Amino acid sequence: MNFKEKMLAFMKEEAYKPLTLNELMRAFEVENNMKKEMLKTLNELENEGSIIFTRSQRYGIPGKMNLVTGVLDGNQKGFAFLRADDKNMKDIFISPVDMNGAMHGDRVIVRPMKVTEEVKSPEGKVIRIIQRANEYVIGTFQKSRHFGFVVPDDKRISSDIFIPREEFNGADTNDKVNVKITEWPDKRKNPEGTIVEIIGDIEDTKTHIEAVLLDKKVRQVFPEDVIKEAIRVSSEGIREQEYKRRTDLRDLPIITIDGADAKDLDDAVYAEKISDNEYKLSVHIADVTHYVKEDRKLDKEALKRATSIYLVDRVIPMLPKELSNGVCSLNPNEDKLTLSVQMIINGEGKVTDYKIFESIVRNHYRMTYTDVSDMLENNDEKLIEKYKEILAMLKVMEELSLILRKKREVRGAIDFDFPETQIVTDETGKAVDVTKYERRVSNKMIEEFMLVCNETVAEHYYWLNMPFVYRIHEDPDEEKMYEFNTMIHNLGYTLKGVNNEVHPRELQQLLLKIKGTKEESLINNMMLRSLRKAIYSPDSNPHFGLAAQYYCHFTSPIRRYPDLQIHRIIKGQLNGKFSEDDYQRLAERTAVVAEQSSKMERVADEVERDVDKIKIAEYMSDKTGEEYDGVVSGVTSFGIFVELENSVEGLVHISNMVDDFYIFNNEKRELYGQTSGRIFRIGDKVKIRVENVSIARAEIDFSLIDEFTSEIHNEEKEPVGTAK
Repeated sequence: MNFKEKMLAFMKEEAYKPLTLNELMRAFEVENNMKKEMLKTLNELENEGSIIFTRSQRYGIPGKMNLVTGVLDGNQKGFAFLRADDKNMKDIFISPVDMNGAMHGDRVIVRPMKVTEEVKSPEGKVIRIIQRANEYVIGTFQKSRHFGFVVPDDKRISSDIFIPREEFNGADTNDKVNVKITEWPDKRKNPEGTIVEIIGDIEDTKTHIEAVLLDKKVRQVFPEDVIKEAIRVSSEGIREQEYKRRTDLRDLPIITIDGADAKDLDDAVYAEKISDNEYKLSVHIADVTHYVKEDRKLDKEALKRATSIYLVDRVIPMLPKELSNGVCSLNPNEDKLTLSVQMIINGEGKVTDYKIFESIVRNHYRMTYTDVSDMLENNDEKLIEKYKEILAMLKVMEELSLILRKKREVRGAIDFDFPETQIVTDETGKAVDVTKYERRVSNKMIEEFMLVCNETVAEHYYWLNMPFVYRIHEDPDEEKMYEFNTMIHNLGYTLKGVNNEVHPRELQQLLLKIKGTKEESLINNMMLRSLRKAIYSPDSNPHFGLAAQYYCHFTSPIRRYPDLQIHRIIKGQLNGKFSEDDYQRLAERTAVVAEQSSKMERVADEVERDVDKIKIAEYMSDKTGEEYDGVVSGVTSFGIFVELENSVEGLVHISNMVDDFYIFNNEKRELYGQTSGRIFRIGDKVKIRVENVSIARAEIDFSLIDEFTSEIHNEEKEPVGTAK
């Protein structure tokens, strides 16, 4: 425990009141010549929000002083909720008058107010802003004669940003801009800023995508020194000593199976049936760590990015293309360095034996998901003839994958087996179609192989008691499960055990029950939103969705940093390189990697989702006036969301539902017409017209074209199915 940690522990556990600097110096027996160091440590703790410096010149722990530290989640109406650092605390409502100049995303200290009978939920007041989150803001510029203002894209930033005339810097009305805040808001005035970048015109789709990337601070360009290092290491070639010390598997008919457009091939497979009840499965993963050494420029840049980001028309890679598409990628007919996991799996899907080792392989066939699926599903004769040498192995792979899948189903793993949205673009990058992409037999096959490989590696290093990066998925929040159960009840289904612990098997059985029904896609999506998000952790905890005791990400080191870190740990352990001191360093390192990777994964998810919404709006932008059949996918106080057959979703705003006055029932998640008795619930079929599309806001507005197309519910539906 370092001095900073000791000081914080002392103030939490032993100090019974806030202490002055001199009192703390006496408590720690610090001499006057060390006063500056003491103040530096206290300032660090104060900047983190771990302690607070009071008006009476004393240092104290916020929690002991009826204060709460956390991050503000803003609302366009000006109020916010404090998401406390203490996850056991309820969110605290902050009214606009109590924001005290704080903005969405700011890290603050809040003083909770007393809860009265009139105010049941906790409220509070911001008393200290620890860290500002919005030094730069993306938005749309509006110009007048003497001044201008920027309307933020992020609606959670409720204040427009005032721009003095001398700070326009060439921007014109309706330009998308990046503005730097120069003066923060207070009770009397909006924030003030200067325009530092003109992103483009709001009529151009590319402008909005670029705005998303800037807003999320996505690192799009690699620094020159990183590129130079990538070129240097990728031109080194494989040294003779690597051929000698690794297991040589180049003669084995190892294959890759990926999308047709994929260029970063980081996993290859081989399988054979070795007896009536036994299979050998080998998974070979690109040894990226051979080229990306810890704490060098390439590695530091990779950790900052932590993941590749896959957009509709391009990839923003974690590693430069010289590595991701070149020397690290398992391109066909090239010798490649790999880490291999060879598993013996019995007829029940249990891994009975395995070994993990460094290897050198050659990709004999660069297969695509489509070709493999066409052979196995459709018996495509031309493809079968072309790949006759590996057809038998592909059939063994299919057989083994079904065994592995059945094993996961038996233990209760949740499998969201539903089509994904695919956005098709033309040669200019414009969205020309939105379709559903089906997971076929080959996709599922590779998925099963990667899952069993990841579990095997995670369990092995758990029992070795080594520092590691695990992939964990916490049990669902009871309140969200209750809401989910309420929503599916409207569709005629129910879950058991919601008031206690829900086992993943309950959710799995529900998914099996709805398979092939009209509400399958809706319930799949609702369930996904009701579950917690999986994260990376240095501690091994079960993965709820997979119903797995041990799990990690080992199989994609080209595009995910946790996999890269795990490879370093494996290679260090295999080669006996770790001392006792290394274990402590590794423990600290894995904690940093887990936190950074979880954070950047969330950013990547948000960017991919936001860009998809923009491109879908672009596709629908010339569909105004067209009519479609749809299904109600969400019901809110401000209207109903409707999903079309191709997965496009739009909003029928309540202001456009003019046939009646509708009241929202939050508990039943329904809109009820006061006069007609008409009810809108999730799953109802409706017919809509596309009224308006805004690419700038990535919003699609629908209207109902026949007020009687939705079923009128005069009675509660009886549940037609129960997941037991």
